[in-house]
Amino acid sequence: MALARRTGVALGIGLLLAASQLAAQSRYDFPVTAGHVVYHDVKVDAQGGIVPWYDPSPAVAYDHDLRLLWNFWKQMRSGPNGVPYYLLHQVWKENEDDQRGLGGDQISMALDSWNLLYGYLGDEELHRNMRAMADFWLAHGLAEENVLYRGLPFPYNTNTQSGVFDGDMRAGKGYLQPDKAGSFGAQLVMLFQITGDKRYLQAAVRIADTLARTAAAGDSDHSPWPFRVDVASGKAAEDPRGSTMFTASYTTNWTPTLRLFEKLSELHAGDGKAYMRTHALVKAWLLRYPLQTNRWGPFFEDVATAHQTDTEINADTMAAYLLDHPSFAANSVDLVRGILQWGETVLGNHQFESVQVVPINEQTAYLFPGNSHTARHASVELLYCERTHQCADKQAAIRRLNWATYSVNEEGKNRYPHDDIWLTDGYGDYVRHYLRAMASLPELAPEDQNHLLRSSSVIQKIQYSAGTIVYRKFDARSTETFKLGAGAPVRIFGGSYRWNANTKVLCVQARTHDVEIVLH
Repeated sequence: MALARRTGVALGIGLLLAASQLAAQSRYDFPVTAGHVVYHDVKVDAQGGIVPWYDPSPAVAYDHDLRLLWNFWKQMRSGPNGVPYYLLHQVWKENEDDQRGLGGDQISMALDSWNLLYGYLGDEELHRNMRAMADFWLAHGLAEENVLYRGLPFPYNTNTQSGVFDGDMRAGKGYLQPDKAGSFGAQLVMLFQITGDKRYLQAAVRIADTLARTAAAGDSDHSPWPFRVDVASGKAAEDPRGSTMFTASYTTNWTPTLRLFEKLSELHAGDGKAYMRTHALVKAWLLRYPLQTNRWGPFFEDVATAHQTDTEINADTMAAYLLDHPSFAANSVDLVRGILQWGETVLGNHQFESVQVVPINEQTAYLFPGNSHTARHASVELLYCERTHQCADKQAAIRRLNWATYSVNEEGKNRYPHDDIWLTDGYGDYVRHYLRAMASLPELAPEDQNHLLRSSSVIQKIQYSAGTIVYRKFDARSTETFKLGAGAPVRIFGGSYRWNANTKVLCVQARTHDVEIVLH
């Protein structure tokens, strides 16, 4: 995640990219060419298209890498104060602690991925890890009660080994990023639905209350909340470049916040009227500005405000939200297609066309292909295929996913192609895209294993055995999609089902909280 973000922002983009590439090549012996990507020599199929490094079958390779990544994460060492390394630092170092603190959305990304991975694997350690991460951030990172942005989480530990989150990586102490607060709030609601622990719901309500109270209508240069904000004054952070001051007044990563308001309103928790008023305000702003201009703005904690940029993550996260909420706009499908085309035109990396793949660059300020960004774009392409049945880009999406596997080595390290082993890009913001791709295209899931790929509810518990799959969920009525590679359904207690023996896809229409699938 962006060597360019560490090397200064005063350079012109052309000089900056050249400097970044030379630094990357000299610092790391991880070449990124059409014939070798990060850890592995490139493998191709009979047509010359890239296939995963581990196995030519994506269904085998993706599952293999997901397990490697989770195993690496849960065995990661702690810092000198006994706090898990991934709660202190954004970059993994083998024999030393990195000097940088936490990534801005690092915990929320991991919560999102682990929730999906739990349904896929049924490993209870995932839920324990989720609770541990959320509990630590809640205990050590919220803005105090006497400030305007009270109850929102600080995204960064300015003293990296302290285990206390108190500011922003660029702006310093007392600043935070409201969009990251919205993401965390949405994940806290999900944790409440998993565990029943009302502390998570109460913390989510506090975040939503503050966001609703501080929102503004916005304009072409100001989003409803700033990208970086002083928690006491509510002023956007300022960043000098030469004689000009740039303010961190704009970003577009607001769909997680919309999801937070929606979830709380569905649960009748908090001030539902205020949430839906704010939801309408944000919706109107998104429709009027970024969805018309494709000005997607910053996301990452280590980009200086003076270095104006548009990011893949903001764009494609918006596209995924539109596909999940087709009534958001009368022309939602056209808007999604436009976002995907913008990403491919502006951020497509054509260095690998000889192996028939176009990875996606991270952002306009760092035109290098990213593992998580390429995987996200691919997963949204496959969701678009699923929802619209317009699947011309299906093969291109699979090859993007194949390309992104090359950043994972046999130990479960996941290196950003021209950079470090980032605990955002390589783990929380990577795992979820493969699982969502499998849900949209079940042929990408293993042919010899049983897995939950998607649920319309939050899964509280799931157990896989040779003859049954038993699971409990938050909502009584829900829809689940399974890929059954080891057996076929005989009977389902708690709902009805449709079974496709050719694709091995089982769709369950559940009517109770507890469901049992009997297999033969």
